[in-house]
Amino acid sequence: MSLLEAEAPEEAAGPAAEPLRRNRDFLLLWIGAGVSMLGLRAGTVAYPLLVVWQGGSPVDAGLVGFAAVLPQLLVQLPAGVAVDRWDRRRVMIACDLAGVLAMGAVAAMVLAGGLWLPLLMAAAFVEGSAALMYRLAERAAVRNLVRPEQLSAALGQNEARGQAAGLLGGPAGSGLFTLGGWLPFGFTALAHLVALGTLLFIREDLQEAREAAPRRLRTEVAEGLGWVWEQRFMRAAVVLIAGSNLLFQVLSLALVLIVREHGGSPATIGLIGMVAGIGGVAGALGGPWFMKRLPMSAIVCGTLTAWTLLVLPVAFTTNPVLLGALWAGMSFAGALVNVVAGVHQVRVTPDALQGRVTSVFALAGSGMNSAGALAGGFLLAAWGTGHTVVGVAAAMAVMAVCALLSPAIRTSGLVATAEERAPEEQAPEERVPEERVPEEQAPEERAPEGAA
Repeated sequence: MSLLEAEAPEEAAGPAAEPLRRNRDFLLLWIGAGVSMLGLRAGTVAYPLLVVWQGGSPVDAGLVGFAAVLPQLLVQLPAGVAVDRWDRRRVMIACDLAGVLAMGAVAAMVLAGGLWLPLLMAAAFVEGSAALMYRLAERAAVRNLVRPEQLSAALGQNEARGQAAGLLGGPAGSGLFTLGGWLPFGFTALAHLVALGTLLFIREDLQEAREAAPRRLRTEVAEGLGWVWEQRFMRAAVVLIAGSNLLFQVLSLALVLIVREHGGSPATIGLIGMVAGIGGVAGALGGPWFMKRLPMSAIVCGTLTAWTLLVLPVAFTTNPVLLGALWAGMSFAGALVNVVAGVHQVRVTPDALQGRVTSVFALAGSGMNSAGALAGGFLLAAWGTGHTVVGVAAAMAVMAVCALLSPAIRTSGLVATAEERAPEEQAPEERVPEERVPEEQAPEERAPEGAA
């Protein structure tokens, strides 16, 4: 997921109002981050393949996978502090260099014909940490490269890019591995080099000027947590993100069992995942359209309701076509609400807090992913797939009702206000000069509580 200095309305139609496709700096950042995401996904898929095909045990594969996701729990909040404390361009350059070294070391190890588990685990941890910090910095930088009315479209394109990277990265990683065990890791290292090159050509600053001196890590982490807690909508959003992530982890595990129990193959799961990815891309690209027409509260509550209605049929079908359609619908709604929540978070969060606030939401999601995977195993073993999926649908329905009854959600206003709407859709009297809210104002003065 910056407001500009006040200017005359007629200036908004000048060169600064160019479309995103002509925004050189945004395109460089978008392309570089997209290539980096694709490489990360390809390398992540290749980890277990490398371990198993080189004679490692399932325990070894699990250890490498654990090392790759451990940064989501250990590094998330400190990474948010680093993104807010240091120059974001330099942070992202350092992340790309770390990724090049880590993945280059793995590629060299494989080319040498060996498999040293400690090196592979260390490389997976370094790559995961660097990718996490890079994403935080990139998201925080976006609003410094685009105009306020372009923010929803920019973050929608970012979400679509992430969905597409997930869709293509898996086949790319496994396909490259079949050609040569070192290739996925070499490709990931090359992707980091491409991202590094795009960063060096960006002209604009990726952050506002820093005035406050760095403080203790604990103090700065607490500041980010405290700011989220003080925002009513943010508090509610963290709970909804955590709950939905937990439920979808359970549902994803249930899908694997449903396919296996009825004679399907891993390829079936892969096809369902590809269809779901297409739905996610469509939802991300459609986010700005929905934001111009619906209040944020309607989108959030509608997403939870849609998830409830789409999850329930999963308990009663084994048809892969229908399962793919249901997952595509869920991914569409998920990407849509990601864009809406991301735009709101980026717009109302002070620039100096962007990294820490984003890291709070990311930690809530990643933590519940881990808990959901653990809970899903126990629930499926105790209840079976059908009853577990019905339980997931019931829990999602409870979340939808809670959102409808929550004052923080119900009173959230339009995400696309007059400032966000396309100029051609505004009546002349609606077009008002853009205005920067002074940085020293309290968060509540920056945007009304619950407003987009």
